[in-house]
Amino acid sequence: MQTKVSTRGQVVLPGPLRRRLDIRTGDCLDANVENGRIILTPRAKRQHRVKLVTDPVTGLPALSAGPAAPPLTSREVEEIMENFPD
Repeated sequence: MQTKVSTRGQVVLPGPLRRRLDIRTGDCLDANVENGRIILTPRAKRQHRVKLVTDPVTGLPALSAGPAAPPLTSREVEEIMENFPD
């Protein structure tokens, strides 16, 4: 896969690579140079997996990250829904 460097030095990771490695907005990557190549390595994974469930009271779809998960921000919910499989 090919990508370009923007004028601000940013690189877009192609969607198939992000999905394969479960890399999401805000995730940290370590960047190193080895034998003239740039190596990006994802850091530790998030501790909580979010899933779509049915609210037992309303019957409506809801996001759940489990009882011990911290509250999600509106932006985090938007990002989860953007990447959620159809």
